[in-house]
Amino acid sequence: MSENKRKQHFVLVHGSCHGAWCWYKVKPLLEAAGHHVTALNLAASGIDTTRSITEVPSCEQYSEPLMKLLGSLPSDEKVVLVGHSFGGLTLAMAMDKFPDKISVSVFLTAFMPDTKNSPAFVVAKFGSSMPLEAWMGTEFEPYGPDNSGLSMFFSREFMKLGLYQLSPVEDLELGLLLKRPGSLFVSDLLKTKNFSDEGYGSVPRVFIVCKEDKAIPVEYQKWMIDNFPANLVIEMEETDHMPMFCKPQQLFDHFLEIVDKFS
Repeated sequence: MSENKRKQHFVLVHGSCHGAWCWYKVKPLLEAAGHHVTALNLAASGIDTTRSITEVPSCEQYSEPLMKLLGSLPSDEKVVLVGHSFGGLTLAMAMDKFPDKISVSVFLTAFMPDTKNSPAFVVAKFGSSMPLEAWMGTEFEPYGPDNSGLSMFFSREFMKLGLYQLSPVEDLELGLLLKRPGSLFVSDLLKTKNFSDEGYGSVPRVFIVCKEDKAIPVEYQKWMIDNFPANLVIEMEETDHMPMFCKPQQLFDHFLEIVDKFS
């Protein structure tokens, strides 16, 4: 394995209501293998206390920490981007803006938009197919000057039965202690211009399917892959919505396999 393959810069992007903390098992595994790892807190997430989600009107502002990081990289450095769940939209924005800074993007049971429809398409379609009772008491609150924003705060039941059902109970407890309100930014994304084939569409994409995900069901994950085919699809058996907690070692192995193929 060449020096280039050995030392990659992984940038890990969390999903809604979570933060950089959710990579605490995977980050040391990657670092022990010689890689550089940046686990980011997006705006109003994790330990980013600059604002609350009600002060973040757009997905672009929510994703700003990733844009700043990519904008600060030396011109010859490329990263391996990993986005979990709603983090897929942040990945798409970064890929559109910095396609030359990314060697491969990994959609980890994540929303994966296309270039034909609005950036909101895959999230709005998902939302409309999910009945309110499936959210198990998750709180939704309008915000913003015209109430077009919608914050989302996962309930204990939704996290226990919908996100972490196969993960260690200690990780569920950690998630319950550290969760913060998030948003899916649907009304904002409906007004955002389509992602481009030259930007977003030009970066190699890998989709990791988690087969026991109850939050973004396997059928929906596969529909997104059919809708905008990825360069590589990896399936994880007996894995819930939180593979970084449920199967960290296996996830790490897949990351190494991806780097081997795409860098």
